Amino acid sequence: MDAAAKAAALLKEHRESIDRLDAILVFTLAERFKHTQGVGRLKAEHGLPPSDPTREARQIERLERLAEEARLDPEFAKKFLNFIISEVIRHHEKLQK
Repeated sequence: MDAAAKAAALLKEHRESIDRLDAILVFTLAERFKHTQGVGRLKAEHGLPPSDPTREARQIERLERLAEEARLDPEFAKKFLNFIISEVIRHHEKLQK
């Protein structure tokens, strides 16, 4: 097998792994949002605020630690979780209307 064919085979393997991981991410996010929707409904039913800044800060710190352990850029992990949190809060606010 020549170098180009070997590189093409390795590229194919990497892309297949990426595709599997993307599917895992999507299904994991869907499961997470099922739970946050339950939280949002409970908050709406009991007049609790849609946002919990103390918990959010703890979660961000926790995710940054996990990112460091996984050798993932903690700043990227923080941005990712902030995006998810903002979506969750948006959903919670909708439920309270």
